[in-house]
Formats: sequence, structure tokens, C-alpha cells
Amino acid sequence: MEFEKIQKIISDVLNVDAGEIKPETTFIDDLGADSLDVFQIIMGIEEEFDIEISNEDAENIVTVSDAVEQIKKAIK
Repeated sequence: MEFEKIQKIISDVLNVDAGEIKPETTFIDDLGADSLDVFQIIMGIEEEFDIEISNEDAENIVTVSDAVEQIKKAIK
């Protein structure tokens, strides 16, 4: 469930096909996101899941699966 929501957020921010987004997809290398794009994605995730991701944790989000793990950690 988290993965599908993240796919939509990423797809909206980066204007890419959600089908291209896999758990192992990296934001910068695979999707061509810059730091502002990643920031917007994280903001979208925080809003969608009503969570807060610390700056330190945000720096560790490199792949889509990293983002899913941060959500699971924050929801607990």
C-alpha cells in the first residue's frame, strides 16, 4: 500500500510513468531527480502519511524502498 502511494507522489513530482518506479529505483540516478525534487517527494510523503521525516533520515533516502522503510519506521 505504501509503495503504490509513493509511486503516485513520485510520478506527480517528477512527471514520470508510475510503472517505471520500482522499489530499487534511485531518485537521482534512475529518475534524474535533483535535491529539490527529492525534497518535494519527501514533503508529499509526509503529507500523505501524516508523518515527519527528520533531515537526517531524509538524507538516507536514496531508493524508493528506503522511503517505504522510513514510512514504516515513522508509523510505528
